[in-house]
Amino acid sequence: MPDGFSAGDTAFVLISAALVMVMTPGLAFFYGGMVRAKSTLNMLAMSFLSLGIVSVLWVLYGYSLSFGPDAFAGLIGNLDFLGMRGIGLNELTGSIPVTAFAVFQLMFAIITPALISGAVADRARFPAWGLFIALWVTVVYFPVAHWVFMVDNGNGGWLGDRNGVIDFAGGTAVHINAGVAGLALCLVLGKRVGFKKDPMRPHSLPLVMLGSGLLWFGWFGFNAGSALAANGVAAMAMVNTQVATGAALVGWLVYEKLKHGAFTTLGAASGAVAGLVAITPACGSVSPLGAVAIGLVAGAVCAAAVSLKYRWGFDDSLDVVGVHAVGGAIGSLLIGLFATGGVGQTAKGLFYGGGFGQLGKQAMGVAVVAAYSFVLSWLLAKAVDRLVGFRVAEEVEVAGIDQAEHAESAYDFSAVGAGLARALQGGGLAAAAGSGASPSGASPSGATPSGSSASGGKPAAKPAGRPAGKPADKSAEKTEVDAR
Repeated sequence: MPDGFSAGDTAFVLISAALVMVMTPGLAFFYGGMVRAKSTLNMLAMSFLSLGIVSVLWVLYGYSLSFGPDAFAGLIGNLDFLGMRGIGLNELTGSIPVTAFAVFQLMFAIITPALISGAVADRARFPAWGLFIALWVTVVYFPVAHWVFMVDNGNGGWLGDRNGVIDFAGGTAVHINAGVAGLALCLVLGKRVGFKKDPMRPHSLPLVMLGSGLLWFGWFGFNAGSALAANGVAAMAMVNTQVATGAALVGWLVYEKLKHGAFTTLGAASGAVAGLVAITPACGSVSPLGAVAIGLVAGAVCAAAVSLKYRWGFDDSLDVVGVHAVGGAIGSLLIGLFATGGVGQTAKGLFYGGGFGQLGKQAMGVAVVAAYSFVLSWLLAKAVDRLVGFRVAEEVEVAGIDQAEHAESAYDFSAVGAGLARALQGGGLAAAAGSGASPSGASPSGATPSGSSASGGKPAAKPAGRPAGKPADKSAEKTEVDAR
């Protein structure tokens, strides 16, 4: 290997790439648990489809457009690396092979469109979604990745390398980009049948918690790996990722308790993701105390933001806008306040004597990426809808998209139905025994049947609980509906 090669750094980046890859199945579980049971497989498949399509496009031209030498004004890479040609085993990016860097960045490109899928859960046609992924990463993600991540001594991307916008691991290129695209898609596809009328609670909170745990685990590769070396910056990024996520989880739960009266597991999982999103752009430029502050702000603000869809009337099914767009913007902007100038970048934020200059740059980056992503995503969604039809038929949506799009269901309820039939049959036999009949297995004459009193077969006293006729307490349901 050539001079400058580091086996340790290479191993670290390759492991980080594998961790980031695990985030996409983790996201699939997270989203899959949040939808109703009839849409579970479709939600899982939407994330997995991104693994397939983006991997192929990355080799064909995605890497070249994102990280090839700049073609024009920091806006897009050239075509030198089409098909990954011209990249030898001994080519280095820093201290690691270019191929290691390329596979690491591929995992970012994969998860970004997968994030968008949560905004249109329950109602998008699977082939149309695949077409949208291919168009979106080509027209939106690859150029924005070049703007933000391509560094070439001032000749790279126009946001990061030429104008000093700090985004250590993807607050703008990944989260704001995906969150705003999700807003555009849910506006094009329209509201789900029954939005704001029917309960649309998560069908499996354990699946949600599993998914959020996998995301949290994989995010260490996402953030620390972006240092591209096993060094102090990577270590600080990992510390900041952990503490910001913990703080956001607490912030979301406190807001939820004050607003809705309960600490929910859904809130804990969502708060953790909000913290992970917010610290992503900032993990390489703030101190651990700054990370805690970013996490607390993100947890509370994102918890409030997810309810805006009810007030403003857009159906962001799984709160991609409220968590990813808002969380990404919070983390990106707060760099302008909390950047220390002594971690991974030299720029200082307002609280460290840097004035308003960096805050202004961060605001520009947020606004430019959000505007570009929204306009292009809306146009692409409209084009796909015109070409092949983006939304499933209403009867398919009501019956369940899994059967219509995948000819499968996530759960086999036939066994449950058979068990219920047997239980009902057993209940009938018990009733017959209580009336004096003695079928096989009933108590002998004179014995007291189970569940009866000793005085003539009267039902046993009802256990303590709410009085008959009094409606069930709606507070738990209200908490979930309001929070989502």
